[in-house]
Amino acid sequence: MNSRIPQPQPAGPAPCRVSIVVKALNEEKSIRRTIESCLKAVSEFGGEVILADSCSTDRTVELAAPYPIRIVQLVRAEERSCGAGPQLGYQHSTGDYVYIIDGDMQMVDGFLDCALNLLAQHPEVAGVGGRVIELNNESMEYRERGLRAAPHLSPGEVDRLDGGGLYRRRAIEEAGFFSDRNLHSYEEFDLAVRLRSRGWKLWRLPVDAVTHFGHDAPPYSLLMRRWRTGYICGHGELLRAAFGQPHWRLVWRGLRELRLYVAVLAWWAALLAIALLPIPVPVRAAIFTTVMLAPVAAMSWRKRSLSRGVYSVVSWCFNAAGLVRGVVHSRRPVRATIASRVIREPLDTFKTDRGAGPDGGMQRNRQVQKNGNK
Repeated sequence: MNSRIPQPQPAGPAPCRVSIVVKALNEEKSIRRTIESCLKAVSEFGGEVILADSCSTDRTVELAAPYPIRIVQLVRAEERSCGAGPQLGYQHSTGDYVYIIDGDMQMVDGFLDCALNLLAQHPEVAGVGGRVIELNNESMEYRERGLRAAPHLSPGEVDRLDGGGLYRRRAIEEAGFFSDRNLHSYEEFDLAVRLRSRGWKLWRLPVDAVTHFGHDAPPYSLLMRRWRTGYICGHGELLRAAFGQPHWRLVWRGLRELRLYVAVLAWWAALLAIALLPIPVPVRAAIFTTVMLAPVAAMSWRKRSLSRGVYSVVSWCFNAAGLVRGVVHSRRPVRATIASRVIREPLDTFKTDRGAGPDGGMQRNRQVQKNGNK
């Protein structure tokens, strides 16, 4: 890691061109590499880097503090969600273009230049993404994801920019907000359908944009973690948020997995009906077992692996339950300003490094902002 901390450029009248929002929760292992890659990426464009922290309980904020970036944090930890982080960073950003990146990712040199060139040449395009290079090849979750080869990961016009993208602020403002604070996942797809319903296009370039090292937890532990954090409820929350909105049809058409999870719910209903049939117990047990094991057998044959087949069906069940849980989950006003505190500003960091003391800038900026955007 480069030990030299990049210094902020002198203040001037030129507006900020690019804001990179780093959303983070307990990312102490990678946050310094992420921040350094972002500072390097924006250095030639007159940009800024904003760390949007969701009340990390590790050293994420402490390790980020020496860098010339803006650090903002949720006031209430219970508001943590995948949608709250990007919106928190956006409401403190000033750039004409906004890029969203996770705290366990690193920017790749040259991508921003390519993305800005495309946006300059195509005013109808709202956002541009690139290739997301997955470095975790051990987890079953990420291996299965790679094998699916989703169409929106291919170069050209796409229906979403999973893994981050560079967006026009003008397009975001037209869509109403950057990210739905209520979503525990699918926040990038939600932004995509809101933009597309207003005539904007999204594009993916055939160039590397970021590297990513995802969770290395065992697959079933990862499913349990996603249930506990609410991540697995995102598609249900998205479905509820979109109901009656202009982008409703785009959500239903774009998320094919929704139909799969509805089918799983129907499968559960069929099993319950079989269990209640007024027929001899041995016959009822045989029918119930056959119907229960049929999906496992089919997926094991399709994937040529019993373990992969079982995991697929278990994952379907978790997601089907998450769909129901997400649909009935309560919602906060989506356009309301997220209560936040500014922990550090770039200029205060610069002054601290020059002799204000290790906590000088930190203490001056522990202010709570509950109204208004930055």
